[in-house]
Amino acid sequence: MNRLLILALVIICCGCSPQPYKATNKIYRKQAKQWAAVLRQEPAAVAIDSVANAPWWAGTINFNLRKPNFVIIHHTAQNSCEQTLRTFTLERTQVSAHYVICRNGTVHHMLNDYLRAWHGGVARWGTMTDINSASIGIELDNNGFEPFEPAQVRSLMILLDTLQHRYNIPASNFIGHGDIAPRRKNDPSVLFPWDQLAEKGFGLWYGDTSLVQVPENFSTLQALRTVGYDLTDTTAAILAFKRHFIPSDSTGMPGVLDEKGKKILISVLEKN
Repeated sequence: MNRLLILALVIICCGCSPQPYKATNKIYRKQAKQWAAVLRQEPAAVAIDSVANAPWWAGTINFNLRKPNFVIIHHTAQNSCEQTLRTFTLERTQVSAHYVICRNGTVHHMLNDYLRAWHGGVARWGTMTDINSASIGIELDNNGFEPFEPAQVRSLMILLDTLQHRYNIPASNFIGHGDIAPRRKNDPSVLFPWDQLAEKGFGLWYGDTSLVQVPENFSTLQALRTVGYDLTDTTAAILAFKRHFIPSDSTGMPGVLDEKGKKILISVLEKN
């Protein structure tokens, strides 16, 4: 009788604690082992015409792992955390992120920070065109049209503080997907509290602009380029800047930065 009771309890407990990603977690571990094997390989000799190969390999002892230097913040543009987790565990989607933060503040760490997630896509910031290789991607469960939940923002702040201290990421390197891909993306939306993040040292923000003077020869586009924006589409670049720093004007005249906007841009430049 006792054995039957114990068996029943085990079945109940197993039923209450499902592991919906057991299969994909197994694939994760397999792929991680494959990349670990690549890291263990000794470098092969480089063949050069008319020059003999080195007779032996001299492996340096001074190395470590390359570390991320940017954090890119996204909104999922989906309707639930579960939907996003599902999207990131389907091979056909070819998209992923290091972290997903749900509306209630739950943080899902989906990929080792040292591995390359597929979150940035075709993007550019300054002279960097391979954003994925140098960044951590964070997805916030939000459809793009709703305010971000306080619990979610709080969890994000704690995570950003951890990442900043762990990898010594500069304040200016906390940016949005819409900043690095202005022609394709608008996330996180105009409702995202960039000013709150900047107060804690995660991203740039502007100061008092009442005393800022706009020079006669001031070039809006050159200033945006200096901040980091891609000017392939200047209208999209200006809109991305507005969405990040002047959300109240993000639906105004496209491709135009007024006097107030220029002062904000100058202030951001001074902090860059």
